[in-house]
Amino acid sequence: MTQHAPTVGIIGLGFGRAHIPAFQVNGCRVVALCQRDQPSAKAVADRYGVEHVFGRWEDMLETAKPEIVVIATPPHLHRAIAVRAFGAGAHVLCEKPIAMTRTDAEAMVDAARRTGRVAMTCFNWRFTAAMQELHARVTEGSLGRVFHLALRWLGSRWADEQAPATWRMDRAQAGHGAMGDMGVHLVDMVRWTFGEFTRVAAHARIAYPFRSAPGVTRPPDTEDYCTVVGELTSGAQVTLTASRAAHGVNEHTLEAFGTRGAVSYRVSRERARWWEGELRAGAGAALTPVTPRTPPPTVAADGDPLDVTGRTLIAPLVGHLLEGIRTGTTPSPSLADGMRAQAVLDATLEAAARGAWVEVAR
Repeated sequence: MTQHAPTVGIIGLGFGRAHIPAFQVNGCRVVALCQRDQPSAKAVADRYGVEHVFGRWEDMLETAKPEIVVIATPPHLHRAIAVRAFGAGAHVLCEKPIAMTRTDAEAMVDAARRTGRVAMTCFNWRFTAAMQELHARVTEGSLGRVFHLALRWLGSRWADEQAPATWRMDRAQAGHGAMGDMGVHLVDMVRWTFGEFTRVAAHARIAYPFRSAPGVTRPPDTEDYCTVVGELTSGAQVTLTASRAAHGVNEHTLEAFGTRGAVSYRVSRERARWWEGELRAGAGAALTPVTPRTPPPTVAADGDPLDVTGRTLIAPLVGHLLEGIRTGTTPSPSLADGMRAQAVLDATLEAAARGAWVEVAR
């Protein structure tokens, strides 16, 4: 008997395009794509063999009726799409940040619960081989009691003051700037492995105040770089740095230090097979390279960065989603994980505005 291939509709084809190969390598049928620029969407559909293209997400949900919906639009649309998709009986994979505020995120989580649908957040950076090994080692107690962590995510996409602005510079559409783009992944890495944030302080700035989003006749109002100091329920101290205006670099790192040892993790997009990540660990004066016990994906790829990301980092997450649908369980990273990360983003935004410590809502 032939196993049923779940049908998928993807809304938003910026980073959303990476989801197409991720679902296809898992045996799903991507049946519909949605983007306002329909000629561009048609070109993507032809490339990946997708049958239907829509300009409005409402039409896609009503006509194509996909069993799984991927939400990869600007965040201000996430809540409305998710609630409608759940109501139509679809499971949802939502890009981060999952909403504009924790209140919106809670409404999305509640809608998934009420309709009995499986919902996940696309925290795909959990799935490098090196990060999987780091998580396993810390969970097993190799660091002992953790004292402090330092994480950073630096990118150069908007380092040049002449680089064209996008909707990401408009808080009404994006909710957050560098913290929503990159910093939320750092927040998730901390939460997943080391525990919840209790409070944060933050400092954020805009690199080029004249660079406003298309169609917005005012200065940009989302941060280009931000530094966060946080405390965890364990008592550990955390520092996060996120910047989309850092010339000459495209990487993220995590370092953690405890009573028994330390770990140092790095992903550099300039490195060959970057999707594997790099990990060093040990105790005493020097850390040594670690070979992850779980090998990286065999579905390696070269060339198009979004194809590579989809096949190597999103595909394992999709596997968890499909298993959750089959078993009726809630896989991780769940939509609730996205909601809890959103609470940290909300606190960071308030802390930067007030110049004071802010408690993270539980």
